[in-house]
Amino acid sequence: MPEKFLLFALLFSVFSLSAKSESPPDTLHIEEVVVTASRIEVSRRNIPVTISTVGREEVEMSNESAVLPVLGQRIPGMFVTERGVTGFGVASGSAGQISMRGVGGTTPNTQVLVLIDGHPQFQGIFAHPFPDAYVSSDVEKAEVIRGPASILYGSNAMGGAVNIITRQQDQKGLSGNARVSYGSFNTQKYMVNGGYKDDRFSLFASINHDHTDGHRDTSEFNIVNAYIKASYQMNKHIDVVVDFGVADFSSEDPGTIYDPSFFGIDILRGKTSLKINNQFDNLEGGLTAFYNFGDHDFTDGWVSRDHHGGLSVYQGLELMAGNRLTIGADYKTVAGKANRGVPGATDTWHDITGKAIYAFMQQTLFEKWIMSGGIRMENNSVFGVEMVPQFGFSYLASGQTTIKGSLSKGFRSPTLMELYLFAPNPALQPERIMNYELGANRVFPDIRLQIEVAAFYIEGENMIQVVTNDPSPPPMIRKNVGAFNNTGFELMASWQASRQLYVSMNYSYLDMDGPRLASPRHQLFTEIVYRNGNLRANLSLQRIAGLYTLIGENGNVSEDYSLVNLMLTYRLHQFIDLFASGKNLLDQTYTINYGYPMPGMHFNSGINVRF
Repeated sequence: MPEKFLLFALLFSVFSLSAKSESPPDTLHIEEVVVTASRIEVSRRNIPVTISTVGREEVEMSNESAVLPVLGQRIPGMFVTERGVTGFGVASGSAGQISMRGVGGTTPNTQVLVLIDGHPQFQGIFAHPFPDAYVSSDVEKAEVIRGPASILYGSNAMGGAVNIITRQQDQKGLSGNARVSYGSFNTQKYMVNGGYKDDRFSLFASINHDHTDGHRDTSEFNIVNAYIKASYQMNKHIDVVVDFGVADFSSEDPGTIYDPSFFGIDILRGKTSLKINNQFDNLEGGLTAFYNFGDHDFTDGWVSRDHHGGLSVYQGLELMAGNRLTIGADYKTVAGKANRGVPGATDTWHDITGKAIYAFMQQTLFEKWIMSGGIRMENNSVFGVEMVPQFGFSYLASGQTTIKGSLSKGFRSPTLMELYLFAPNPALQPERIMNYELGANRVFPDIRLQIEVAAFYIEGENMIQVVTNDPSPPPMIRKNVGAFNNTGFELMASWQASRQLYVSMNYSYLDMDGPRLASPRHQLFTEIVYRNGNLRANLSLQRIAGLYTLIGENGNVSEDYSLVNLMLTYRLHQFIDLFASGKNLLDQTYTINYGYPMPGMHFNSGINVRF
């Protein structure tokens, strides 16, 4: 352990020393504005927590219909489980579990919060995200907090937060885009999006349809996603945004290769929101009302209905020069009922409500130091009051170097499933973690290179585990019995070698006090983008090592694998692109979900038309 912290200290010393030397003006780094880590627009340099962004171009270049696999590659420390060429599914054997720095990646999949335009998105009874509904065609960019975000977003943001910021029509008049592709295993993907914009009104809409026969027998997957978003600029200070989205999918789960069995799923989920934004010289904020709903029907007899809704209001105030205070309040409710397939069983309705207030302040001192601190007080109808503090700093060592650090708390409240349905225990209490981190960012404009490093230490307590109940019945029960410590570091780098060649990479190392599912010890992703005239080539390498897929009394199973992917795009016409991609070109045999082998080498090709 001491050797690791000596390495961290050496890295930060190098950054600090390089910051003292004179350097030419910054021609590479753009002062990126983010909203996820503060609720209001602020420079990413001024945020004490570690936040990463992935833009629309990176998402579109991936040729993925779902956005989470793209983020899982490009965000260090973030891992997303997969089980096939497309489709995550739900219930036993499902993929789409999200792990951040070793927090999460298990069932229930509720330690990392997914948001759409700042409001939470998850299935009510199990409180987990619904990965198949987060489609690439709707994404303007994604902002990912790599560490607790509970001070702003409450429960489920214990390990981090993924905020998917949706597109708005940015061209005046009518415009659109259509994409069709076909690939291995009869995988078909269709997408149309577009919209209209005038001086005050804009409209964006999309529809997606994916189908695959799957690379295993009885692993078919079908989904239709539709989304529409409209905004109206009432005046120069206030605008109104309303949206609605729906995902309707059916899939087949063949079970593990060790115990094959058929399991069918039919799900309808929808979401809608209304947002009123205000922006003045010294004020910025908004009010959001949101509602999510879903119907789940499985072939084993499970039938459930649930909803999740709430109201969020926040306001940023500039009290004095160099100061920014954000205050806010949230109200959320989660409810659902389920018939677990037991003959004669009746549906039982359960619900939980939560109310919270929070305040977060930033203050600039001596033009270089930005000190931050805040607290959240959340009152849950079942668990009572939870206090969530966060403190941090950013030091602008130069125009090219930023050093930052933070201490933050995260928590996760038990779900309706954990409290009342499977190995239930109504006396469960929230899980909690404390996260300590130090990071630095350095731009080298002469060689068009940017590097970011971060080191962290996490302490977790009160973790919920299923244990043998003594005395029984029931034979199994959930209890707050777990604790853990995670240490690690992350590295990101991007290099614009020339007008034609761009190289990016990220690496994360995770040291855990014990094996944990879906939390690899080593993650490396490197991408080379080469452009020459109308041709663009994207070559990527992903290396995963120390990934546990099974932890049990009879032994643990871990995986190491390397994936090489290639995508070629040719601009046939000003409005037409042709593309072809190959994945797993080394034809690796590997598994992410235990008993669900991933496909070998497979291909996809298609056409993209702009109009």
